[in-house]
Amino acid sequence: MAKAVSFFMVISLIAFAPICFCSKSNYYGYLYPQFYDWSCPQAKEIVKSVVAKAVAREARMAASLLRLHFHDCFVKGCDASLLLDSSGTLVSEKISNTNRNSARGFEVIDEIKSALEKECPQTVSCADILALAARDSTVLVGGPNWEVPLGRRDSRDASLSGSNNNIPAPNNTFNTILTKFKLKGLDLVDLVALSGSHTIGNARCTSFRQRLYNQSGNNLPDYTLDQSYAAQLRTRCPKSGGDQNLFVMDFVSPTKFDNNYFKNLLASRGLFNSDQVLVTKNQATLELVKLYAENNEIFFEQFAKSIVKMGNISPLTGYRGEIRKNCRMMNY
Repeated sequence: MAKAVSFFMVISLIAFAPICFCSKSNYYGYLYPQFYDWSCPQAKEIVKSVVAKAVAREARMAASLLRLHFHDCFVKGCDASLLLDSSGTLVSEKISNTNRNSARGFEVIDEIKSALEKECPQTVSCADILALAARDSTVLVGGPNWEVPLGRRDSRDASLSGSNNNIPAPNNTFNTILTKFKLKGLDLVDLVALSGSHTIGNARCTSFRQRLYNQSGNNLPDYTLDQSYAAQLRTRCPKSGGDQNLFVMDFVSPTKFDNNYFKNLLASRGLFNSDQVLVTKNQATLELVKLYAENNEIFFEQFAKSIVKMGNISPLTGYRGEIRKNCRMMNY
């Protein structure tokens, strides 16, 4: 009988070992929402509080924080490599073509990290902060909620070339964009759903100018762009100059996360070429755009699934990487 009890206890310990021990080192290599429940139980609330204050100060910050998570995950995986500043031989991803004069919100991440270091020193990774901040900022502006799997660790390097080449660009063709998604394990449904994040935020003139002026210089816009909309855009986005002039991505409800982005596409009023090709270059994506334009609930449900999937791109776990004390630099 004693041997039977002992055997049962051993089996029980083995069965519960991942729950008991992986919350500290994530040795088992998977992400789960309760990762900090024991090591830093206030982590989620701290992130949410700082994000709420930042978005209250500036509504645009919601889109900026969501975009940081996206731009981080598409380069080397979700490992906070984007947050590293240049130092020594390391060249920051912040100066890439896709991020320079565009990526923002780094000060908010710094504020979150500082608060977490006071509460739970060197416990919560910068990569997980990015994932949580993306969720919280989305919810704050009316978007869907989702459970964020946690347990990522931070990289000790960055990839400028990866940032320049792997992140979908506003002027990419449909096939190029889809290829970039597929290389990260994301499919056509994820592409359309995640593009819906363009329902919030701003874009610079330089990122869509090519749609307003063709090569012959006769001021005729891209034929897939509604001409009255194009004429309106040209008033503040001239052929030269005004590169940094900002335009809302969704002119109907620019600070609310909803499905108006998809309705705009069907009206030929997508700001980026990478947006409009979803309705002009592929029948399957066109049908998804129509579905999400008709049903906000279905869009929200798929967006939540797709961003969790994106957040699982090549995370560092176990003893790989580190937990940075400062998100802008590696530990020394």
